Amino acid sequence: MPASPVIVAALARVPFFAVLPPAELDRVAATLRMKRFARGAVIVSQGDDTDTLYVIASGRTKVCISDDEGKEVIVSLMGPGDYFGEMSLVDDHPRSANIEALEAAELVVVGKDEFKASLARNFDMSLAFMRCLVARLRSADKKIETLALMDVYGRVARALVDMSEPGPDGRRLIRRRVTKQDIARMIGASREMVSRVMKDLVEMGEVERVDDCMVLHPRLERAAR
Repeated sequence: MPASPVIVAALARVPFFAVLPPAELDRVAATLRMKRFARGAVIVSQGDDTDTLYVIASGRTKVCISDDEGKEVIVSLMGPGDYFGEMSLVDDHPRSANIEALEAAELVVVGKDEFKASLARNFDMSLAFMRCLVARLRSADKKIETLALMDVYGRVARALVDMSEPGPDGRRLIRRRVTKQDIARMIGASREMVSRVMKDLVEMGEVERVDDCMVLHPRLERAAR
């Protein structure tokens, strides 16, 4: 059966699939399927057994951890081109977080056997995959450092920069919808404090709203380092 163009396009946005030659990428994509989730659906639950890597083709999801009292901490927000579940395929441990669809989402489902077979056939993919794992480890270290050493202004700035991407004019953009409550749960602060910080950043010209995007001034990126 020929590969779905939607699945091929989704995989091509993931660094460790993007290194595959076109023919091999089509071969992998032809073995995979899509799964759709409605807004608010729980895609995976913390503690679940796992044998699946998911690649987001469309929609947005949040990765969060909840305690016994129901208090939620958002680990990250993800959109098209992002992926999750890769660590559990390596160490066979249960899911480490809950993942929920913030809006209707389409995900590419990559089974453990298919994924490991692809790694075995392609050295460049294996190397790219290891680099992605290291990048996520470094990112986690940076978040721990941010929470431990930065004040609320610094934590908000770091969260905004982490969610942004380079724009055509060199400034960084946040294209996805992010609420102040989302930011508060990501950095361990109150929504009221985040609202005050965001208001100050807008008044100082560090953050600008243009159409549906937030545009970050380069000063903000330097402050978040």
